[in-house]
Amino acid sequence: MIMGKHPGTSSSSLFVPLFCFLVSSVVGQQQGSLHVVAAAQEGAPVPVPVRVGVILNWASPVSRRRRTGIEMAVEDYYAAHPGSPAKVELHFRDSSGDVVGAASAAVDLIKNAQVQAIIGPQTSSEAEFVAHLGSRAHVPVLSYSATSPSLSPSQTPFFIRTAANDSLQALPLAAFLAAFGWRAVAVVHEDSPYGAGILPALADALVSASGGSGSAAAITHRAALPVDAGNDRLDAVLRALASAPTRVVIVHARYALAARLFARAWEAGMVSEGYVWVATDGVGSFVDSLSQEDLEAMQGVVSVRPQVKRTREVRNFAARFRARFRHDNPDLDDEHVVHDESTVMRLWSYDTAWAIAAAADEAVGSSAFQPTPPQPDLDWVGVSATGARLLKALVDTRFDGMAGKFKLVDGQLQVAAYEVVNVVGRGTRTVGLWMPPESSSGSKLLKLKHILWPGDTLSTPKGWTPASHNGMPVLRVAVPVKRGFKQFVGVDPKNSSRITGYCIDVFDEVMRSLAYPVAYRYVPFPDSSDSYDKLVDLVRREEADVVVGDVTITASRMDNGVDYTMPFTESGWAMVVAVREDAGSACMWVFLQPLTTSLWLASFAFFCFTGFVVWVLEHRVNDKFRGTPTQQFGLIFYFAFSTLVFSHKEKLVNNLSRLVVIVWVFVVLILTSSYTASLTSMLTVQKLQPMVTDVRELQRRGHYIGYQEGTFIEPLLKKMGFDERRMKKYSTEGQYAEALSRGSANGGVAAVFDEIPYLKLFLSQYCDGYMMVGPVYKTDGFGFVFPRASPMVADVSREILRLAEGDKMARIEKAWFGEPEDGACRGSSSSAAAVGSSSSSNLSFESFGGLFLITGLVSSLTLLLYLATFAYRERGEVRVVEAQAEAAGHFGYRSALIRRMCAWLQHYDRKEKDLKSRTFKTSNDESLRNGSEFAGQTPRRIAEGSRNGRGDVSQMPMAGEEENAMGRGSPVSSHMNTGSSPVGTTEWVIGESSEQRMAGAAASEITAS
Repeated sequence: MIMGKHPGTSSSSLFVPLFCFLVSSVVGQQQGSLHVVAAAQEGAPVPVPVRVGVILNWASPVSRRRRTGIEMAVEDYYAAHPGSPAKVELHFRDSSGDVVGAASAAVDLIKNAQVQAIIGPQTSSEAEFVAHLGSRAHVPVLSYSATSPSLSPSQTPFFIRTAANDSLQALPLAAFLAAFGWRAVAVVHEDSPYGAGILPALADALVSASGGSGSAAAITHRAALPVDAGNDRLDAVLRALASAPTRVVIVHARYALAARLFARAWEAGMVSEGYVWVATDGVGSFVDSLSQEDLEAMQGVVSVRPQVKRTREVRNFAARFRARFRHDNPDLDDEHVVHDESTVMRLWSYDTAWAIAAAADEAVGSSAFQPTPPQPDLDWVGVSATGARLLKALVDTRFDGMAGKFKLVDGQLQVAAYEVVNVVGRGTRTVGLWMPPESSSGSKLLKLKHILWPGDTLSTPKGWTPASHNGMPVLRVAVPVKRGFKQFVGVDPKNSSRITGYCIDVFDEVMRSLAYPVAYRYVPFPDSSDSYDKLVDLVRREEADVVVGDVTITASRMDNGVDYTMPFTESGWAMVVAVREDAGSACMWVFLQPLTTSLWLASFAFFCFTGFVVWVLEHRVNDKFRGTPTQQFGLIFYFAFSTLVFSHKEKLVNNLSRLVVIVWVFVVLILTSSYTASLTSMLTVQKLQPMVTDVRELQRRGHYIGYQEGTFIEPLLKKMGFDERRMKKYSTEGQYAEALSRGSANGGVAAVFDEIPYLKLFLSQYCDGYMMVGPVYKTDGFGFVFPRASPMVADVSREILRLAEGDKMARIEKAWFGEPEDGACRGSSSSAAAVGSSSSSNLSFESFGGLFLITGLVSSLTLLLYLATFAYRERGEVRVVEAQAEAAGHFGYRSALIRRMCAWLQHYDRKEKDLKSRTFKTSNDESLRNGSEFAGQTPRRIAEGSRNGRGDVSQMPMAGEEENAMGRGSPVSSHMNTGSSPVGTTEWVIGESSEQRMAGAAASEITAS
């Protein structure tokens, strides 16, 4: 056994603490005698005795140490509290290490010794029976070592656990595994209530440690070991662990059984590099009880245990304990039993005895039992009169004990923290600390130090291995046997070991890219053509380790206890149908198809509106836009539509009309270019139309449909409403082509439903006469199948992404399917996408809404600007014209609004001859030929001209002549007339000739000089 001495300690140095203990014992006894004598002399009350039973297994060296610690605790308490009203009397019994012995000892303590409380027994199975007896007799049972969650104070109210519940250490265990990213773990536990009790809590803790990320660790292998398991049973469990891929093993057993398991594992070469052994506190808390040989077989093992701070009181207690233990057990070898450190279990036993002594002071009383009639041995149980008061006092007890704060919640001790220890050399080294979330502000596992793993390595193990060990078989990779589409997976019928295909090459490349070697072999599965679900189920039944092939990722398959990698192909499934010649391109009205009806109507409206705006802007200043009403109406349409081919010849003189035409020509350019492109596409590209374009059409007409055998699409088609009697299964590309060519009415099918990779492969071989149409129903593509929670899933998925991001995946696709643009069906996919809607290539009004908005705003704004300017400039002349027409009676009895409108229209129709206008450019000679430059001016302006010397009053017509001139036609009838007067009328010839104006200007210059 390992010595508990510090390095450099000699046997002679141990005499000092032994001497100190003897002196303190003698002094304590003398002081106690003095206190008793003094109390007797002073007449102090005698302490009430409180009988406490202690059940231990004398065959275990640990029990002797527990007895020493319990006795020291009682002595220390009364040394610190000399005036206590109660005095604990300890009654020890032997349990012989089994349930019957513990029960017999408990009955003896309750029946004969009439104890008021019981400490122990040591194991959970023994404590469970004793707890029921204590609850029957109202005798509190305190256990510092029964940690199984199956023992619940709610079921046995007089049971108090002064140790940590095993379920509490499940959280630090899960946090430790999550810190290294291990997602698969094997559990070896003792076949007892103590061993099995932790499993539910551990499973829940592994899930919660993932934080809802979906990558929680899982228990993939579990083995139960009897307490008395022999080497053969231990070796069988170890062989099963070696054959499993996971290398992370949690051992939950008492230290004696765990030490034998580690010894056999060390001999089998399993405590070596690559393995991770994690032990619970059943091992970590009893390292001082292990021999040097046991520790040598456990080098690199990691364990969790409740944290005990090495305070001055703990170190002092350890020194006193070693001296006391050697004094009480002189027959035992010091090198075998004496250790330097106090274990948490030893400190818990000390705190338990101290708690009973403290509680006894609060619940002292008289005799403990009320007798009952004699009954058979185990049926006889009395009822303690002080049990309830003592139980309440125990629950309310609070103090700072050797192991930390002593506080009971729901009858169980609360642990402040767990420490992670690493077995190195002759003992353990603390490498981490775990604290509950409320104690560490949400940080559960504090930063870990470097860990020395099995095999004396500091490199963190991966936690699993796919390769074989000790001659065990390599990974069994199941592949489907297909009759068609062998480009994906092809098994040679003459040599089943020769397996090729796109999926096989991808998997091989992924395995080569992993950071560790993987041994595997392909195993063909001949029944895969019936259903791929059977193929996937091989992994769940552990008949295969991996499934590789064209296996689609579906939710129903993942529910069967398997996991998928990332998909390595595109997803989705659709239908392919036969096509026919498109009769639309030969239609005589095909030129109308490029534009929708709304766009045709909008274009016509804007053509008319633009022509009208240009006519309004040019009518008064441009002779090209004057004439008879019929001529001007035709000019509006001619000018606007001539911009289609940019053949308009009319010269524009108004800057506003030029702006309108520039914007409109830009719109017409884009519109005509788009029309030409769309019409060209209709006449040259889209010449084939599918026989069927919609799933509902297939159902409505009752067509037959096809699908690939073994596919997951079959139940989906039934769910969509297809009649199973009209569904046919096929296996090869040739069968697809033959069935589609024959059609539904001739024993074939109208459409074939399959996944996108298969349909693309089919179209690359049979592109003439077939097309993929309809919606694409989403799936997750092809993936590799692994067991649930397999650690390989993440690594394989990562390598698939790397292949897709590089050029290796593209080279594999090219090797099996050729270049993406090769083949006669180069445009089949784009054509199929265009077939979804019959009007998908037509140009709509929404496509040109922005252009029409721009030209409409420009035309409207210029029109409003012109009208506003015209109304402001000509408002005086219009009033004169309106007054003269009203005086002459030309408007009759019309309303004032109509009279005003007629006056505006009449004035607008007159040709503008104002020389101040910069947009009207006409020679003076032409003005003279067409009439006086004052034609169309009002009499007021003529009079002003005569007063300025620019005209002769004799040239002005008489009032009667003016009336006759105005009376020849009403203002309404004269609207839209030309600048020349009708035949037979008298023109208003007013003003000077050009020669007269020039002579007058010369005379003015001479006079000025």
